[in-house]
Amino acid sequence: MARRMEAPEGWKISLLDSVTKRGSGHTPDKEHPEYWNGGIKWVSLADSHRLDAGAISETDKEISELGIAKSSAVVHPSGTVILSRDAGVGKSAVLDGDMAVSQHFIAWRCSPSLGLQNWFLYIWLQFNKREFERQAVGSTIKTIGLPYFKRLQICYPPYAEQSAIVKIIRAWDRAIETVEALIANARAQKRALMQQLLSGKRRLPGFSEPWAWADFADVFGRVKTKNAEGNTNVLTISAQHGLISQVEYFNKSVASDDVRGYTLLQRGDFAYNKSYSDGYPMGAIKPLDRYDSGIVSSLYICFRLTRRGFDQDFFRHYFEAGLFNREIAAIAQEGARNHGLLNVSVVEFFETSLHIPQPDEQAAIAKVINAAEAEEQAYEAQLTTLRQEKAALMQQLLTGKRRVKLPESEVA
Repeated sequence: MARRMEAPEGWKISLLDSVTKRGSGHTPDKEHPEYWNGGIKWVSLADSHRLDAGAISETDKEISELGIAKSSAVVHPSGTVILSRDAGVGKSAVLDGDMAVSQHFIAWRCSPSLGLQNWFLYIWLQFNKREFERQAVGSTIKTIGLPYFKRLQICYPPYAEQSAIVKIIRAWDRAIETVEALIANARAQKRALMQQLLSGKRRLPGFSEPWAWADFADVFGRVKTKNAEGNTNVLTISAQHGLISQVEYFNKSVASDDVRGYTLLQRGDFAYNKSYSDGYPMGAIKPLDRYDSGIVSSLYICFRLTRRGFDQDFFRHYFEAGLFNREIAAIAQEGARNHGLLNVSVVEFFETSLHIPQPDEQAAIAKVINAAEAEEQAYEAQLTTLRQEKAALMQQLLTGKRRVKLPESEVA
């Protein structure tokens, strides 16, 4: 990379071009439909979401043999390592099959004769991803120019040690993939449970009393307290993290200098963000559960549970599951959406209704969903630990600070 490298004992430092065969890609003319949909998988920026996951086997688009013949595109053999140098800079993958790529990618063919193992290169690219991101320049679309890759150097061990390192790191990848699958399964089960229990379609044992409609204003009271105390913990709503400090989420505050007009929330209060987003077609409602207090923009509709005996967690799950979306949809003016913001008046918001069970059933439902939520969070904590440990191991193995002991037969 750009920094000066020193090779550990037995390792080498070489230009990446001298230990691989570098290639590139191209986009056939889109005005010629016969150049497309011909069965040759073609990696483009549309496949960015498929990168950084090891092997790539599917692509959004395909090109034809004629498209190859009539353009500068080439078919790279299975096992070729690719890296995005434009949008999604630094994302990489190993081709699982013969494929072509767009001009936004650099491709490297590896072989034992050249001295570099393809999966070792992929792991090395992943390890240096932040460096690639720093190298990207451009005001609209950041990119890395070809001269950079011509100068790019790699520090690498003998081939047998590369293979041993790959075996270790890929074992960690498989462990991470296993936990990711467990999280996905736990999340799907939790969502199904929420939809069934929070709608009353499924009843827990011991409960049979009919659910009733309650006026929103009889359950919740509006929070209108302004920030007279000078609170500086400005909050924003994140789909994943809920109400979270702007400084913690954005690494800076994006609020105005004068926050005296912001609404002051206490732990347990709810805030409704009228901006619709992926997964929240009617906006998101989140409780403040990370801090004792904080402030939000006056654009948020804020409220707290005022009905004695009602369960806070039940309503947290109720809103998260989208059970309140129908009520919001009924009062949101479809023709007045502006830059992702729903036109929902405070008065009409508090005139909505909630379809809910009695307090004891609320608490029982919340307990079941909380348990499912705790299982998902335990897997997520495990995943975080695995990723951190893998990163630390890569730091050791890819710099030679920790060496892999090879069998005598494999020692050069």
